[in-house]
Amino acid sequence: MGWATVAAYVVATLLAVLTIFRQPGRQRIFWFCLAALLLLLAINKQLDLQSALTAAGRCMAQAQGWYEQRQTVQLTFIIVIAAICLTLGLTLAWIMRKELAHIWVALIGLALLLAFVAIRAAGFHHFDRFIGYEIGGLRMNWVLELGGIAIITINALWLLLSDRKTRHYPD
Repeated sequence: MGWATVAAYVVATLLAVLTIFRQPGRQRIFWFCLAALLLLLAINKQLDLQSALTAAGRCMAQAQGWYEQRQTVQLTFIIVIAAICLTLGLTLAWIMRKELAHIWVALIGLALLLAFVAIRAAGFHHFDRFIGYEIGGLRMNWVLELGGIAIITINALWLLLSDRKTRHYPD
């Protein structure tokens, strides 16, 4: 499923790149930044950098003697990351408020995706257990990560297809 997720990131990246060339002004900047972030997340997924971050944090906790209190640190990390994601999302929504009608779906997908990746990197045991839970053979981490990617992809496709329908060509 890892390769499928990488492929989904790549498809979403390519659609975001195509969207850059079809949208005006600030929307171009938004889709450019989103394409770059999706590409970085595809690379991260392939290299599994969040597992390396988790392992480094575990080693640091053991070396510095606070491994037994790691749950407090992990919970604090999750709360801080959630606050940062919420703040960035609201700030981006404010900056892009005139374009929000065109990008709000991608913003929701981006917020879900970033929160999932950040919380996953924290290695919080209870969250790991939740994302490892299966419903009908589908693990929750697949649903959450691929869901965020799918939401972004849907927004890009919507813009690309609606742009094509409304474009007028001279006879």
